[in-house]
Amino acid sequence: MQIAPSTFYEHLGRQPSRREVRDEDLKPKIARIHAANYGVYGARKVWLTLNREGVEVARCTVERLMAELGLRGAVRGKVKRTTIADPAATRPADLVNRGFGPRAPDRLWVADLTYVSTWSGFAYVGFVTDAYARRILGWRVAATMATSMVLDAIEQAIWTRHQQGVMDLKDVVHHTDRGSQYTSIRFTERLAEAGIQPSVGAVGSSYDNALAETINGLYKTELIKPRKPWRTIEDVELATARWVDWFNHHRLYEYCG
Repeated sequence: MQIAPSTFYEHLGRQPSRREVRDEDLKPKIARIHAANYGVYGARKVWLTLNREGVEVARCTVERLMAELGLRGAVRGKVKRTTIADPAATRPADLVNRGFGPRAPDRLWVADLTYVSTWSGFAYVGFVTDAYARRILGWRVAATMATSMVLDAIEQAIWTRHQQGVMDLKDVVHHTDRGSQYTSIRFTERLAEAGIQPSVGAVGSSYDNALAETINGLYKTELIKPRKPWRTIEDVELATARWVDWFNHHRLYEYCG
């Protein structure tokens, strides 16, 4: 196809438009925010982060530039249930009844387990999360789903609050599904020692521990799936520590009721 010389030289001499200059300034900022947050932020959270940094830009502009850069947010899939109920265990009552909107910290802690496939076997991961602050207080990665694993996670949660000056935990309700680890005598006795009230939802209903399963889903979507295959349980543990730190201190979290 022939191009007229006048058209060619006009193109060479054309100055970029203000929009083009602005786009080229924004693109590395958008790419940086997306990469710094595990590549999980969609346009809305990238836009919010830019505004927090003092960069005024329209959300539609962020959407357009992310599309040009081939960037998108993570999409969560369905989380598989990991815990198995012990039909012979004594089960505490459900004190939450799907009410995951406490009005203050240290009123409701939720906990659940998930697993990660590695080349050396399964890694089992447990989290304890404050439902008000949406903060992971305790976590543990282990090679088995033994009661000691969830005990370690609750011990870390208790230690975290003690370090922050919260010594009295009598108002805390610790809510889980009916997994045998959470209904074991050792675990319920430890909760009683700490003054924490146990609460257990129904087996097979994700709604009865929805917030804890949300945390598991975010963990799988944001950390585990994009970086698989995982070689060792130790690799999972190190990456989980980094993700929890990011989740607690940097992640923009959309509240669910």
